[in-house]
Amino acid sequence: MADMKVYFDHNATTPLHPEVKKEMIAAMEMFGNPSSMHSYGREARANVENARRQVADFIGASEKEIVFVGSGSEANNTVLSLFVCGSSQCIPGSRMRSSIITTKIEHPCVLETSECLGHRGVRIKYLDVDQYGKIDLDQLAGMLGDDVGLVSVMMANNEIGTLQDIETIAKMVHESGALMHTDAVQAIGKVPVDVRTLGVDFLTMSAHKIYGPKGVGALFVKKGVPYCPLIRGGHQELGRRAGTENTLGILGLGKAVEMRALEMPEEEERLLELKQVLKNGIEESIDDVHFNGHPTDSLTSTLNVSFIGVEGEAILLYLDIEGIAVSTGSACASGSLDPSHVLLATGVDAELAHGSIRFSMGRESSRQEVDYLLDVLPRTIQKIRNMSTAYIKGGLHAASR
Repeated sequence: MADMKVYFDHNATTPLHPEVKKEMIAAMEMFGNPSSMHSYGREARANVENARRQVADFIGASEKEIVFVGSGSEANNTVLSLFVCGSSQCIPGSRMRSSIITTKIEHPCVLETSECLGHRGVRIKYLDVDQYGKIDLDQLAGMLGDDVGLVSVMMANNEIGTLQDIETIAKMVHESGALMHTDAVQAIGKVPVDVRTLGVDFLTMSAHKIYGPKGVGALFVKKGVPYCPLIRGGHQELGRRAGTENTLGILGLGKAVEMRALEMPEEEERLLELKQVLKNGIEESIDDVHFNGHPTDSLTSTLNVSFIGVEGEAILLYLDIEGIAVSTGSACASGSLDPSHVLLATGVDAELAHGSIRFSMGRESSRQEVDYLLDVLPRTIQKIRNMSTAYIKGGLHAASR
């Protein structure tokens, strides 16, 4: 039986914040449709609009620039699909500016949508990244041109935590006449995000990554930017997203950003210290490891490590027996046997990519939990290596990286 229960998979999802849970439970009797004009509907509408103000204030936007959606994936699909929606409200001149630039390390919802759009006549250009997951700004400059209508670059990578310089990228994009979108799902609530400072036209966020409920997110749409809905029907969200609003979920998102504003500054410093303790402990106790992602310009909560000669799935299962929850990468790709597309894009070979584990900490993570992991992990890795005929200490090509 496990000595402790440790949750180090916050990039996949987070537990409900106690204040969010309390807020949602208190509002469970509020069943009115926010579009109804009677008192039940007005009560629901007031709560939705209060949450809209909370979200807008948190990212430096105005209330009318926030569209509530069902998930970060829906928000990303909405933005990318602007070029094929067939409406007069879509990007003016989209036939001329019919190219989209994105990166090779985006979330699957961006990459798969881009692939689909490619089959429908949209030209997709993919930016490379360096060994740390940073895009090449010179390559971006060479790709930008009169044919490009949208650039989509994630702010923080969900697997390795690397942060991109979105402010600089957005300036380059706007100088070329294109629009700028950033998937900030992993960045929101972990680093300061201000849409005016970043200069983006679209920004995606999701509630369940910041201690809010699943099934709700928000899309920032800058005032005056061309837009057409992905989901059509009713007049909800000022006609930008049809479907009766998820009132309880939206209320939970509003409370979640309120709590992030209060807790994030202190938490960032504490998590950086825990991450350094974890990294140092792994280096000191386990041979033949490779750390993925940028060493400094990355999320303080995320540490991605490849263990040479070991399968990541085996590590995950053995740690789970010990009560420690981790991930081998993106939760959305956990059913795939392919190595991480993010790690492959950074130049990590397939064998080393298969041996990667993502540790992602959160608001309740403690030094005691890190110490417990550092007690369990070395013997777990050694146990798996002892069973593996493929592991020859120092003998794998990847060890030289």
